[in-house]
Amino acid sequence: MSAEKSGGGLTEYIVHHLTHNQVEVAGQGFHLDSWVIALGLGLLACLLLWSQARKATSGVPSKPQAFVEMVVEFVDSQVKDAFHGDRRFIAPLALTIFVWVVFMNTMDLLPLDLPGWIIGKVAGEEVAHHTYLRIVPTADVNTTFGMSITVFLLIIFYSIKAKGFGGFTKELFTAPFHGHGIMAVILAPFNLFLNIVEYLSKPVSLGMRLFGNMYAGELLFMLIAGLFASWATFVPGVLINAGWAIFHILIILLQAFIFMVLTVVYLAMAHEHH
Repeated sequence: MSAEKSGGGLTEYIVHHLTHNQVEVAGQGFHLDSWVIALGLGLLACLLLWSQARKATSGVPSKPQAFVEMVVEFVDSQVKDAFHGDRRFIAPLALTIFVWVVFMNTMDLLPLDLPGWIIGKVAGEEVAHHTYLRIVPTADVNTTFGMSITVFLLIIFYSIKAKGFGGFTKELFTAPFHGHGIMAVILAPFNLFLNIVEYLSKPVSLGMRLFGNMYAGELLFMLIAGLFASWATFVPGVLINAGWAIFHILIILLQAFIFMVLTVVYLAMAHEHH
């Protein structure tokens, strides 16, 4: 489906590309496209990393092995700088997040109409016209919040692991404002409120930052695609699309890096004693 072929023009074209392929699960809409593509990309990332780890040699590495080693060392150095406890779980988690988010973000560089064109060739144009498929999982708020909520649960786990359940509960009522006697009782509700806001703001900021940037990038690609509908704007559209795609590569990598670093920093903060 292209902007030119769409009977409703650019508006219908954008609405079509912003509509998820969803099924109903427990009475709620489940975005099947985001889940399948995110799962497939995650498995692909694991397969590629595993294949290079299996073929790793102590001699002169191949180019793919050298690239993987560079990524692993880069992520490990970031974890070392931020997290000063046992990194046996944190470092692989950070590597998984970074590589997975990069893979999901990179889907935004594929031509918008490529999935529809493939479906049209396989199942026919009519089927393609009525098939909805969004191929950028991180442009779906459900995907980014699913990841950020998982990070939130890890934050709680590491807080309790480091401080004990009693210490974790005590900190909720005694930090950041410390007091003694009656002042401790007076300040307790304020401390609890501030700590709840702080804890809840972490998954919200993680999920919304990644979603907002990727959704905006995806939408901009759709608006640029509208320039291809006219011969007068086709060439400028190609140039603008190429320029935005090159700049978007930076956004793709930067957003994956930010999500990874913030995850490690939040877990480091949870691991520290106050």
